[in-house]
Amino acid sequence: MMPDPATCWKAVESRDRSYERRFVVGVKTTRIYCRPGCPARLPLQKNVTYFAVGAAAELAGFRACKRCKPDQIAPCDENAMRVEALCAHIQTHLDGDLSLEALGEAAHLSPTYVQRTFQAVMGISPHQYVEACRMQHFRAQVKQGERITDAIYAAGFQSSSRLYERTEQLGMTPVEYKRDGAGLHIRYTATESVMGWLLVGATERGICSITLGTTQDDAFGRLKHEFARATLERDDAALQPAVAQVIAYFNGWQPPFELPLDLRVTAFQKRDLEELCRIEYGQTRTYGEIAAAIGSPKSARAVGRACATNPVPFIVPCHRVVGQDGSLTGYAYGVDLKRTLLEMEQQPVGEQEGEELICIEV
Repeated sequence: MMPDPATCWKAVESRDRSYERRFVVGVKTTRIYCRPGCPARLPLQKNVTYFAVGAAAELAGFRACKRCKPDQIAPCDENAMRVEALCAHIQTHLDGDLSLEALGEAAHLSPTYVQRTFQAVMGISPHQYVEACRMQHFRAQVKQGERITDAIYAAGFQSSSRLYERTEQLGMTPVEYKRDGAGLHIRYTATESVMGWLLVGATERGICSITLGTTQDDAFGRLKHEFARATLERDDAALQPAVAQVIAYFNGWQPPFELPLDLRVTAFQKRDLEELCRIEYGQTRTYGEIAAAIGSPKSARAVGRACATNPVPFIVPCHRVVGQDGSLTGYAYGVDLKRTLLEMEQQPVGEQEGEELICIEV
């Protein structure tokens, strides 16, 4: 299986080609993944992440390097090879039967073996991978100008209602997503902070986006990706008060934030994000507790997806949501930053007035 991170980095640093079939390396700043022996410029260690197979890197939003072509080399581990073959099968059969039984039959393996092996290599279940691939395909089709109805069925969704049930993964309805920010005028500013490059974007109604990046271009790229057809204008002076509050938070200030928000979110996300604002500074709650609080006790996973697509982290404190056992599960900017924020909030830094519920426009 894939080596530990320290071994992976040594292989990348020395461009050791003997590891080329054991893992691929993703570069966060360029969103490209390569072979360990890629002759391209060596990235900084803090900017890399590792994947057992290329399919896992692509699912995380990385694209294959055109120089070393990591997507054209098969892994040497037998289980990894089987999983990569399953991923290729899924990607080419999104409109077919992709149940565990069907996948097992296609791979000549038992459904139980498929489930266990896929989870071990990819970190997610086959069902989660299928859903993610369908959503990715839908996004790509819509961005290329396809009609929403055509994109829905091309992605393997059996009806439009099945996709609309998953609108929390888009952060808006499919119709709104197709607009891609068209007609919006967004002002933005970016500055360096102790947490990386901070970018704040706002419409005339309020803050619509907060992103972090390892570089200014990285942070801006995230904004541009979500609002590709919006008019983006840099305005440092107008957004200085908002930036000042987020920077102050990074330096230990205890909110409430006093910022208007303009978020393109679904009704489910609205309930979820408003509930997150009720988590007191320095405290945590579980995904299950949030789901129960919004009257949907069986939607803990949907709460997790809503947290992952939170457009204004820090203002809406999605980092304060943890696993059922208190573990630090996923976070859009990495578990290390989540841990840093929670540890910072545990430090005594004087009196606070307590957070107030932020009204979120839909």
